[in-house]
Amino acid sequence: MTLLSLKEDRPTPKAVYNWRVYTCAAVASFASCMIGYDSAFIGTTLALPSFTKEFHFASYTPEALALLQANIVSVYQAGAFFGSLFAYVTSYFLGRRKSLFIFVTIFMLGAGIMLAANGNRGIGPIIAGRVLAGVGVGGASNMVPIYIAELAPPAVRGRLVGIYELGWQIGGLVGFWINYGVNTTLEPSRKQWLIPFAVQLIPGGLLLIGTIWLRESPRWLFAKGRREEALRVLCWMRNLEPTDIYIVEEVQFIDEDLERYRTDVGAGFWKPFKSLKQSRVQWRFFLGGMLFLFQNGSGINAINYYSPTVFKSIGITGTNTGFLTTGIFGVVKTTLTILWLLYMVDLVGRRRMLFIGAIGGSLCMWFIGAYIKIARPTGSGRMSPGGIAAIFFFYLWTAFYTPSWNGTPWVINSEMFDQNTRSLGQASAAANNWFWNFIISRFTPQMFLKMSYGVYFFFASLMILSVFFVFFFIPETKSIPLEHMDRLFAVKPVRKANKIIMEQLRREDEEFRHNVQGLSIEADEKSNIQQLERTESA
Repeated sequence: MTLLSLKEDRPTPKAVYNWRVYTCAAVASFASCMIGYDSAFIGTTLALPSFTKEFHFASYTPEALALLQANIVSVYQAGAFFGSLFAYVTSYFLGRRKSLFIFVTIFMLGAGIMLAANGNRGIGPIIAGRVLAGVGVGGASNMVPIYIAELAPPAVRGRLVGIYELGWQIGGLVGFWINYGVNTTLEPSRKQWLIPFAVQLIPGGLLLIGTIWLRESPRWLFAKGRREEALRVLCWMRNLEPTDIYIVEEVQFIDEDLERYRTDVGAGFWKPFKSLKQSRVQWRFFLGGMLFLFQNGSGINAINYYSPTVFKSIGITGTNTGFLTTGIFGVVKTTLTILWLLYMVDLVGRRRMLFIGAIGGSLCMWFIGAYIKIARPTGSGRMSPGGIAAIFFFYLWTAFYTPSWNGTPWVINSEMFDQNTRSLGQASAAANNWFWNFIISRFTPQMFLKMSYGVYFFFASLMILSVFFVFFFIPETKSIPLEHMDRLFAVKPVRKANKIIMEQLRREDEEFRHNVQGLSIEADEKSNIQQLERTESA
């Protein structure tokens, strides 16, 4: 298959893959630029000499400094945890688009408050601002994958949700490099460390403007009974007329899905909570949470938030050297995310990428941990051949992790829930992500102080466990329409579920089109008979 080939669930007009659906996904993904930048810049900012001097880091004991750094980083994740839950409320009553506007406004307020910090006021404004910024990105992390999944044609759903992940990596790339830039071009001063904090306002501002242009999710509009508006938005998204058979089929799928869940679960704010009594719904909530446990258990956020600490453990010293190594890490992640977005997620598939990433990444972590245990690098003098090999395996780990566990859990969680539980399910998934993110960011400094090389063995072991989890419990979701996810998760064995459902959908589509064609022929024949009768009567 070629790079941009598509595996479709049914014959699809080329007009469906138009600029509108890609632009909506790209605009919404400015939210992930905010998240990626915030996740990346803070670790190196805490290591800037101008920042450490302004807030008197030298006066702290190693344990107290580790606690302070952990608090600065982790309050952001704590805020994001609650923001992802608040988003369920706003998305139900206000929709996806207005919710996104609310949360980006909260983020902008938090980013602005951080700029008030200085040596006299103390670090309080940064902590308070990061709490608010966390609430904003938590809500956005809930909204954007749902919004993109609901507007996406099935064949490119992974690719479009992948734009969200690409935005995360672009923001992260800027965040990883910005402190290298200010440290090499500016004299140590308050301005030097303030610039990285101010840059947060750029992606937030772009998203704030973009929400004015975005359209509401047509599936949310159908669920609220606003059918005329929903059909108008759907036709605009697909660039097709309401009478086109593709639109007729899609509306039929949505209506059937909504009717089934109104019967099984019922409409209303609290009804999805009642559906949690059903074991099949509980099971998918559990799977979503576990995916993010294993994602964070890979060690990615320990690296994102504390990259100088991570590279120092391998033997890299010097502020600029550490920043440069971190920046290269960001380049590798962004490059591989583009490859994942264009090719791997919709062609290679979700399951296979998770297998490859976990096995390869685990082997790399084992090597790095073993090197540190044996060589005990001190960071003095030139890097040994073993140290160079450890750096190579670190970047190789990045190459395994990025196109697999980095974005794929977001894709799966955005598509595996039904219409009535999608917002609640995504809220649960996002909350799980930020909860485990908080745990890692809160305790990583202490883990490196106490465990040394054992940190790498810990992450390597979790990655191996994730292989068994995915093999037995996660079906392949690529190309399956959102309205048929229940059928997919009901098929056993899990490894064959996608192939079985795709074949069933192919047969059903052939039957539907045959019936439509038959009705059309019958209508034409009836019209011809009526015309003949009128002619004879005349």
